[in-house]
Amino acid sequence: MRLSKVMSELGLCSRREADEWIEKGWVLVDGEVMDTLGTRIRPGQNIEVLPAAHSAQSQLVTILLHKPVGYVSGQAEDGYEPAVTLVNPANHWDEDRSGIRFTPGHLRTLAPAGRLDIDSTGLLVLTQDGRIAKQLIGGHSEVDKEYLVRVQYGEHTVDIDRRFPEDKLALLRHGLELDGVPLKTAQVSWQNGEQLRFVLREGKKRQIRRMCELVGLEVVGLKRIRMGHVTLGALPPGQWRYLAPNESF
Repeated sequence: MRLSKVMSELGLCSRREADEWIEKGWVLVDGEVMDTLGTRIRPGQNIEVLPAAHSAQSQLVTILLHKPVGYVSGQAEDGYEPAVTLVNPANHWDEDRSGIRFTPGHLRTLAPAGRLDIDSTGLLVLTQDGRIAKQLIGGHSEVDKEYLVRVQYGEHTVDIDRRFPEDKLALLRHGLELDGVPLKTAQVSWQNGEQLRFVLREGKKRQIRRMCELVGLEVVGLKRIRMGHVTLGALPPGQWRYLAPNESF
């Protein structure tokens, strides 16, 4: 297997980081420096990473942004700005307690780890750290994500919890499929008469909106409030803070 792939699967770093470290001569296999991209290794060979790599990795930042409606999570599209444009000193939350000072270098290779569509709000994670990206959106991710979802049911816009059939609520929890693939079991309950609370362990494109459509609900507002152990909390819309050293997903 490629050395970079093995390093990623071991959770040492992302494949992109592995390639950078290999090019810089920071990776040893059985005591020998490996500085050629595409190097393959055999099962059981010993991988060692030099302290310089760990030092570089420790300087990577993760940013928590309260994304407003009207911004896309990733690259600019259809004239809409990417959420990363909000990450600037003017929008840095005054109550950030991370102790990290902003530098322009923190914007380099900053990428979303999990998306929110343009009509959705709430917690968006932007990270330079491939390990965190893999933890949140990797194929084997077990990090759950919590959402508050305001809905209407046909002509009904209030007290929907009294009108919506229990069997359809049960379907939201388990039994639906998207694109021919069954969905993982979800936690779905009423937060109040017009708002559902969803907890998911997967993130297909527009998943919650499509799930609701399948049972006759229309989503009129969607907000992500938690990813793993990290919550949106009191972070105001359009503002951001750093993930603190003592926080983890």
